[in-house]
Amino acid sequence: MTALRGLGLLVAVAALVVVSLLSVWVGTRGIPFTSTWNVLWDNDGSKAAIVIHDYRIPRTLLGLLVGVALGVSGALMQALTRNPLADPGLLGVNLGASTGVVVAIGFLGVGSALGYVWFAFVGAALASVAVYVLGSAGRAPATPERLVIAGAALTAVLFAFNSAVLLLDPEAFDAFRFWTVGTLGGRGMDVVVVILPFVAAGLVIALALARPLNALALGDQVGQALGVRVGRTRVLGAVAVMLLCGAATAAAGPIGFVGLAVPHIARFMIGPDQRWVLAYSMLLAPILLLGADVLGRVVGSPGEIQVAIVTAFLGAPLFIALCRRRKLVML
Repeated sequence: MTALRGLGLLVAVAALVVVSLLSVWVGTRGIPFTSTWNVLWDNDGSKAAIVIHDYRIPRTLLGLLVGVALGVSGALMQALTRNPLADPGLLGVNLGASTGVVVAIGFLGVGSALGYVWFAFVGAALASVAVYVLGSAGRAPATPERLVIAGAALTAVLFAFNSAVLLLDPEAFDAFRFWTVGTLGGRGMDVVVVILPFVAAGLVIALALARPLNALALGDQVGQALGVRVGRTRVLGAVAVMLLCGAATAAAGPIGFVGLAVPHIARFMIGPDQRWVLAYSMLLAPILLLGADVLGRVVGSPGEIQVAIVTAFLGAPLFIALCRRRKLVML
């Protein structure tokens, strides 16, 4: 069984390499594959080289990072809450990032994607801290149920604040709607460099929690009996979700269904072991995201369809099919 799972990982790696090459090759400007391959390794300063190195390679790298972040944070979120319908936005991370962007646009006049990243990440971080403080208020511990309720409450407040600011400022609304649609386009290597350390840190924490999460799947009391520090595991898990989802949302805007559907695909393929679920989610999510981005460029040519719209069209039917094929049970 382990050998079969390992073989599946190798197949997923090969598929990710193919999709990444397609992402570098396919675009609104038609460049032959041979030319793409040549300038990929030799930047000769031609127009094709500029398109490949200045636009498509950063876009592909960003898609890889955002996909990894969304897939792993979704698997981690579902494991922490033992809720199969949980996604990274459940703790208010997405709305926190959106609020940061609204404040940057509406009050500070920030107008660049690189500027949005910092404000969105700070907003996601503050929202995560607020949810944990609310969920752990009083004598009771911060259980998954309390964190989800706190996240829902904070999401409602932030949504009301964002709506009020944007409705009163048409210019801010016009700028915000381009960020909130969710896209990998228009971001350079500077955005990739900014989010890379946050994604790397979140990924290290998430992978280190795989064994404790397997124990917690049996229940808090059994997990404690097996030597798992329940509170510490949940805090570190929330930090990892904040780092991963916050960085992804800050860089590309809100992108739905990836963090929700991909962990279910992974569990359908290899079972509930979190060590394998996290590993498969780390590969399957960027495959889905980059594939959706390439599809959006092909279908929308000579323009493009933003990746969040394509993932919604692909992810919704896929998730419905999974629900119909296999009953979703509590994790």
